[in-house]
Amino acid sequence: METYGGRRNQAERDAITVEIGYALCSALFAAAVLFGAVAGPALLFQLPVTAEKLLLRIGLTIAPAVFVARVISVLVRFRRERPQPSQPGRTNPDS
Repeated sequence: METYGGRRNQAERDAITVEIGYALCSALFAAAVLFGAVAGPALLFQLPVTAEKLLLRIGLTIAPAVFVARVISVLVRFRRERPQPSQPGRTNPDS
């Protein structure tokens, strides 16, 4: 997204902002769904104390990991999709 020796234009900055927002929102949603699926039964039903603690700890451990993994995967994918010239300085990229 960065031009050679120049600054990013407004469209590039807006694209980065939108992609960061998407990464954070989708990661929050994925982490919340996963936490609800793992720790939800412990919060909704009366389970043995050890099962409740185990499910809550697993949920509290996995949810942040999923959040971080989702943010990184979205932002890395966005970075890879940038078109790069095959041979900078040439007028025809196939020459």
